[in-house]
Amino acid sequence: MSQIHGCDAFRVAMPRGRRPESVLVRLTGEDGAVGWGEAPLPGGGGGEGAEAIWADIGERMGPALIGLDWERPEDVSAVAELGSRRAAAAVDVACWDLWCRSRGLPLAHALGGTRTSIVTGARIGPEPVLETVVSRVNRAIGAGHTRVTVDVRPGWDIEPIRLIKEAYPALAVVVDAGHAYTESAEHLDVLQGLDGYGLAAIERPFPAGDLVAHARLQRIVGTPVAPDIGDIDTLDAAITLEAGRALDLRLGALGGLTAARAAHDRAYAAGWDVWCTGSGPFGIGQAAAVALAALPGCTLPSDVSDPAGGPAFVTPPVRSSGGVVGVPLTQPGLGHEVDEERIERQATRRLRIPAV
Repeated sequence: MSQIHGCDAFRVAMPRGRRPESVLVRLTGEDGAVGWGEAPLPGGGGGEGAEAIWADIGERMGPALIGLDWERPEDVSAVAELGSRRAAAAVDVACWDLWCRSRGLPLAHALGGTRTSIVTGARIGPEPVLETVVSRVNRAIGAGHTRVTVDVRPGWDIEPIRLIKEAYPALAVVVDAGHAYTESAEHLDVLQGLDGYGLAAIERPFPAGDLVAHARLQRIVGTPVAPDIGDIDTLDAAITLEAGRALDLRLGALGGLTAARAAHDRAYAAGWDVWCTGSGPFGIGQAAAVALAALPGCTLPSDVSDPAGGPAFVTPPVRSSGGVVGVPLTQPGLGHEVDEERIERQATRRLRIPAV
């Protein structure tokens, strides 16, 4: 048995632009090893959601970890139930990083990963000028990405996909509908129309809890449907109902690596396509996503390269080169050095929970 002797939290923000923010968690073991996790804050960091995540870590999860006897990261799963999934994800990733660094193990290997590199995808948001979409896709392909995820909404769906597939018929395309559609005749016509373009997946077409609607859609389209999955019970129900055939592993939504690995195992066993999306703009969440994407069931290109364009707190940065991100296999834990001095310097808020 070992114990966690310290928990620190740091709130950090980008210096300009939309100012995405995260809470970074640092756990210190009794042997002096350190593990890091990241929780991106909702809505650019403002509002009650951000305060709730900070309170989850500082008032509930952090104190519960201090002095806790544990042998493996899975042993702290009860602590994750004390707060939101985003906060749980940061704590869970930090536990995995700490455990692996204490034992000299690469995180990808500890999770069961079998890949030495990850093929990457890119995300394309709605554009005011339709033709700009093709230009952005062209840049993504030029950077080596072999799949794009296109955010679609009612009224901005068929035309952008038609233009993309006409220009790049062999490109793997996922559409992310962001829960914006219903089972109205008009919306179903659109979703069936998208199905005709040979997509890799239709992600989150309906509200997250409506698995029956997803199942009805999956029966009438050949494209794999990817419902929004936030926990293992929901995934098990989706598999039973045949409410999809694809899963996007989102670390923040699932509550960390422990739950995400379990979700991967179930989806992989069910024959679903799987890919992984990073969590957070400062590199720590992205590094964890790379390790997760090394699992054998992650068959589609993953969104794991650092998208922020601002300060990254990990060295080397998590970046795609020619559409590929290498999986760190020679360094323990996340496989990246974390710039603790820079985090301390740029943090707008700090919290320290020492050992009792």
